[in-house]
Amino acid sequence: MTLLSPKTSPLRCLTGALIAGTLGLLLYRLTGAIAYLFATHAVSAHHQLVYSLAVAVRTLVVGLCTLATGVFSIIALGLVALTLQLLWERWVQREQA
Repeated sequence: MTLLSPKTSPLRCLTGALIAGTLGLLLYRLTGAIAYLFATHAVSAHHQLVYSLAVAVRTLVVGLCTLATGVFSIIALGLVALTLQLLWERWVQREQA
């Protein structure tokens, strides 16, 4: 018995998918709120360097939030697909037995 690799089950996969999906949804809403905040509040800088840095930071923040949203959403979809695969394998094994 190894402690680092517990047996994969459909319930564990669905639990992980629920957690990842919830995080993805929360990050999606956070990304929208941040993008809306940045769109409604213009950068008021008199120097070109300050303006460029502010735009770069805004782009970086929205991009990282969008990346995290995509990663968690893909993880959730992958875990749902793994759940379906495990259920399919169990069904095929019962049919063969």
